[in-house]
Amino acid sequence: MKDVQNSYDDRKIPIQKAGIKDLQYPVVVLDRQNKSQSTIASVSMYVDLPHNFKGTHMSRFVEVLNVHRGRISVEEIEDILLTMQDRFECETAHFDIRFPYFMEKEAPVSREKSLMNYSCALLASLKKDDGRQVFDRVLEVGVPVTMLCPCSKEISEAGAHNQRSVITVRVRTNDLVWFEELIEIAEGEASAPVFSLIKRVDEKYLTEAAYNNPLFAEDVVRAVATRLRADQRVCWYQVESENEESIHNHNAYAMVEEKKTNDE
Repeated sequence: MKDVQNSYDDRKIPIQKAGIKDLQYPVVVLDRQNKSQSTIASVSMYVDLPHNFKGTHMSRFVEVLNVHRGRISVEEIEDILLTMQDRFECETAHFDIRFPYFMEKEAPVSREKSLMNYSCALLASLKKDDGRQVFDRVLEVGVPVTMLCPCSKEISEAGAHNQRSVITVRVRTNDLVWFEELIEIAEGEASAPVFSLIKRVDEKYLTEAAYNNPLFAEDVVRAVATRLRADQRVCWYQVESENEESIHNHNAYAMVEEKKTNDE
């Protein structure tokens, strides 16, 4: 059969990323407490495409994924990227997975236990550069929290408006960092954490905790950044806080990013 994708393209425009996006696929990811957990990931796989080729072969991405079906770890992802480079004869390969990650949490007063889900991701690439392979991997967590506005508290005779917020943390590391660690850092620097199951005693506790710990989006990203800057395993980080306002018709947002130097 005619291979249309491999046919010649005369426009002389190389493509940096071509492939498949958002394929739902079962994966197993590392879990600090239980060693591993099964989840469903949204998988995206891309390669660079030279200017002279019309397209890439979509089926080959899924074939590569099937060969590596099973445990997803840092080492496995690098192997997948190597296989992609070999299969597509490309210089650069990208492999991204986004998935719900579950942690068991205990309510602060009632001690009721429940599963809380977080949006997590592994974003990886492998690039040939002057005869060597450059591997890059970013860990990402999206953490829902409660925030309480310091300005609202300061100017109001009673109460203060709060916000449902998401703190997004992305890191590059030189050693193992658990998703749980990043989640705990984000929750620890918010006005209050969020739980799937709470009783009235917990609701009272969390409401008062948030009221006594008012924070702007700017406060949170600086606080999380301070924690990450002190962690020798983290060599780059990006922290975002997006607060869904309850009395404004917009969201509040802040972001901080830093590539740490060797002497930090």
